[in-house]
Amino acid sequence: MNLRDLVYGLYARRVEGRLDHAQVPKHIGVILDGNRRWAKASGGTAAQGHQAGADKISELLGWCAETDVEVVTLWLLSTDNLDRPAEELTPLLGIIENTVRNLAADGRWRVHHAGTLDLLPGHTQTVLKEAEQATADVSGILVNVAVGYGGRQEIADAVRSLLLEHAEKGTSFEELAEIIDVEHISEHLYTRGQPDPDLVIRTSGEQRLSGFMLWQSAHSEYYFCEVFWPAFRKVDFLRALRDYAARHRRYGS
Repeated sequence: MNLRDLVYGLYARRVEGRLDHAQVPKHIGVILDGNRRWAKASGGTAAQGHQAGADKISELLGWCAETDVEVVTLWLLSTDNLDRPAEELTPLLGIIENTVRNLAADGRWRVHHAGTLDLLPGHTQTVLKEAEQATADVSGILVNVAVGYGGRQEIADAVRSLLLEHAEKGTSFEELAEIIDVEHISEHLYTRGQPDPDLVIRTSGEQRLSGFMLWQSAHSEYYFCEVFWPAFRKVDFLRALRDYAARHRRYGS
């Protein structure tokens, strides 16, 4: 261990020792950004950057387990990413599939897919479904894997699901217009039944949500971190939790 690593380790323990677990967010959303830029800066390929980013996920979940986080949403692939060239998208999907398999095999996490399955290749759909089924009874952290995810797409899918549900019940449009409210739509989101994210972390220095959990993040706190996702450290995670705990949450008031 070099001096720099030693200093970071000591600092991380200091921050962790002062962390009030009562103020830890229960649901954290993470925009895992910067894999390709990290790879470029390191002289590697995009696939190597995505793999390094995938390898970081198990570390993050371990840190979350240590600090009593209950739900983690990982944005692994957006609907916009599906338009990438096949030479980049194909290996990326393979990395995501292996990552989801590993999460399910770990035995500590309950995996749930958040996204539109129909937009994904058949083999990717199968991996996501099998991981969700295999971990349905796991009591650990609920891990939402957002694959083929877009915030606008989620809201459109929720409204479509709501309309189909009421069409099957024979509800007229006039009747539905009279009763529809925020909760009706929330019940049809990919994360229905889950608490909304308390904290959203985005790495790589970009300060925008890019459509991540548009509906659920109305009252979320945001933390933008300069480091690329593969270089994200425990001390960066702890700083995000410390920053969150220091804020006074007003829920729009």
